Amino acid sequence: MVHIGNDWDGILKEAFESDWYRALREFLKEEYSRYTVYPDMHDIFNALKATAYSDVKVVILGQDPYHNPGEAHGMCFSVKPGVRVPPSLQNIFKEINDDLGIPIPQNGYLKHWADQGVLLLNTILTVRRGEPFSHKGAGWEKLTDLIIGKLNEREDPVVFLLWGAPARAKKALITESRHYIFEAPHPSPLSAYSGFFGCRHFSKTNAVLFSLGKTPVDWSVG
Repeated sequence: MVHIGNDWDGILKEAFESDWYRALREFLKEEYSRYTVYPDMHDIFNALKATAYSDVKVVILGQDPYHNPGEAHGMCFSVKPGVRVPPSLQNIFKEINDDLGIPIPQNGYLKHWADQGVLLLNTILTVRRGEPFSHKGAGWEKLTDLIIGKLNEREDPVVFLLWGAPARAKKALITESRHYIFEAPHPSPLSAYSGFFGCRHFSKTNAVLFSLGKTPVDWSVG
């Protein structure tokens, strides 16, 4: 039913064959036939396709996809080259600039991060056009909680960046004695000034990776 093309296929095989995932799939068939839904159905699992389970060093946890035309493409916060950089991503780039001095890019395509082991995962993987959280409760949370749980099972530590209340609620799924968790308000214009700006999560993440003997992330967009 789903083909990721890396080790996620085996890890999530049982989930993709479950009754609850079949119900989610039927829901999505109906939604895509009746409404404009983002991202394109072929892009839903791009985050998993771009970053294999065994390669994950960092997880950035988003909420649900961008709900405006042309923005969502299956990786949280990212937009394809040529698409206007959304406000939340502009704020992420501003914090990276303040934290690490990396120039603010005009391009919001974050594949360069994914290629380095940054899993760009939304907690809900689809949305109706112009209707944020319209697919909340449809079943995606069960799958993405399972993904977080599978990463938590690893002995090899992962850095989790949890921004905003829905992402921070996932802290309960993570064993803090083994993994690293950095929390902040969401980078949206509504909350970025409440503690996202100044969180320095990007330099903190790289310090952890360096301490673990791993290559730090190049937080430019490549």
